[in-house]
Formats: sequence, structure tokens, C-alpha cells
Amino acid sequence: MAPTQLPPMKSDDSEPRTPPSPPRMEPDGGADTQMHVIGLMVGTALMFIGFLNVFLSISGGFEINVVPLLIYFCGLAVWANAVIENLVVRYGVMTGAVALALAFFHYGEVLFWHKQVVFWTTVVIVMYFMFNEPKKQA
Repeated sequence: MAPTQLPPMKSDDSEPRTPPSPPRMEPDGGADTQMHVIGLMVGTALMFIGFLNVFLSISGGFEINVVPLLIYFCGLAVWANAVIENLVVRYGVMTGAVALALAFFHYGEVLFWHKQVVFWTTVVIVMYFMFNEPKKQA
């Protein structure tokens, strides 16, 4: 039997066999994926820049203003919009991040315990994503 020929039909098969068709791709499906990747990269970069300032102020003992925390929480909102698929969780995280950024902006100063909370929360979240196994797609 040549490799391009289909096997002979059995007597109980009434329909001819055809090769499976490839999955259909949307014409603009790639642009949506690219926007998710851009959001992931920009959000992660903003969170890293804000977190770096918070970390250095904790270890160095100097004061910071609210700008690094605004950058951090804006990065968290951008990251959540790009990565989280569940809409309730996505918009909950985005709303919480924007609310915290506005609260810090309204308060006008960052206390030591604010920096500690941001630092340890970030450490716990990073550890969760480091050790969490992604679900296997069927």
C-alpha cells in the first residue's frame, strides 16, 4: 500500500473517509495574542520598576514618595488585563490595583509598613507562580 492511499473501506462503512481538515484560524487571531504579550511585558516591567524602588528603600532605609507605588499598581492593572482569563478575577484585580494606587496618591506618603506589605505580598505572589503547575490542555 502506498503511503498516500487511504486504507480500503470496510463493508459496514457507508461514507468515504476523508483526511481531517486543519483547524480554522481567525484572520486577525494573531493580533489579539500579540496584545496580550505586550500587556504582559509592559505590566511586568512596570511592576518590576515600582517593586525595585520599594525594595531598595526598605533595604537602604530611605524614604520614597508615592510614585513607585503608583507605577507598581498601574503595572499590576496592565498585567492583570493581559494575563487573567476569568473576567471577575481580572476586573477585581484591576479595580483593587487602581483603588490602592488612588488611595496612596490621596494619602500622599508611604509609611514603612506600606512598603513591607507590598514587598511581602509580591514575594508570596511570585512564589505562587513559581511553584504552581499550569493545567495541561486536553
